[in-house]
Amino acid sequence: MSRYARQMALPEVGPAGQDRLGQSHVLVIGAGGLGAPVLQYLAGAGVGTITLLDPDVIEESNLHRQPLFSMADLGRAKVTVAGEQLLAANPELMLHLHRLALTAENVAQLLEPVDLVVDAADSFATSYILSDACLDLGLPLISASVLGQRGYVGGFCGGAPSLRALFPELPDSAASCASAGVMGPVVGVIGSLQAQLALKTLLQHSPSPLGRLMQIEMADLTLSSFCFEGAPEPGQPLRFTAPALIGPQDQVIDLRPVEEAPKPATANARRILPEDVTSARLSPDHPVVLCCRSGVRAWRVARDLQAQDFDRIEILALGTRGDSA
Repeated sequence: MSRYARQMALPEVGPAGQDRLGQSHVLVIGAGGLGAPVLQYLAGAGVGTITLLDPDVIEESNLHRQPLFSMADLGRAKVTVAGEQLLAANPELMLHLHRLALTAENVAQLLEPVDLVVDAADSFATSYILSDACLDLGLPLISASVLGQRGYVGGFCGGAPSLRALFPELPDSAASCASAGVMGPVVGVIGSLQAQLALKTLLQHSPSPLGRLMQIEMADLTLSSFCFEGAPEPGQPLRFTAPALIGPQDQVIDLRPVEEAPKPATANARRILPEDVTSARLSPDHPVVLCCRSGVRAWRVARDLQAQDFDRIEILALGTRGDSA
């Protein structure tokens, strides 16, 4: 146990806490800038089993904020290289690697064997899919987001309110690290906080991270936190779906212009621009699936349709490669 001697010296950890970590199974979504410190610190702390999901390959633009990777790794799968690095540092780790994206179709199966989930993908769709599933299963979720020089990290579900309770609506902008930029150390700080909150949750420390949010603004060097315990779950939640879950009676609307997506979302999708959907001939008697890249455009259109008494609406976020921070 010399590997964990400095950690076990803490009275709030000790041998019993270290044993609890060794018996824990954590699901980490994303091996990017947030995922790198999360994975390194969880593996270093002695978490017994980690399941990692990430569909992407390593690109040179990743390297300034994803220290698990090097120039020699360009073009390789992130999960493969991350696995090699983690096992080299801690051969006792039980590691399950999946080169795929989290979806509404596979989330239930992936969450079934785990004790805690870390959302390090920095994707609207991923965060809400995970939050909905974790709320249903009573699993704790540590979720974070980062953009530019600011970000947040919080503990959701597992007896605390969900992500939807704190963020009932998506932001107006679909800005991402790729489009708006990001500082590497900021991602590292927030990812490290994710790892700390995950460990505190697994160790059942008090106060619990669940129901608390921390915000960092490095542009003006401020750090704040607040408690959101007791926040109500919103009514009429807009849920994300997957292509395999779309039924034959669903009205599938692809909101992306041809220039953005020459191929429609599904074979039976109608291509209608967001400003034209509310005047299109849609039936409120059949479910509507609204498709776009991140979910932001579909979310706005869905709220307009709800105002017209459409009550069965789902969102399909088709995404792009490189969505993880």
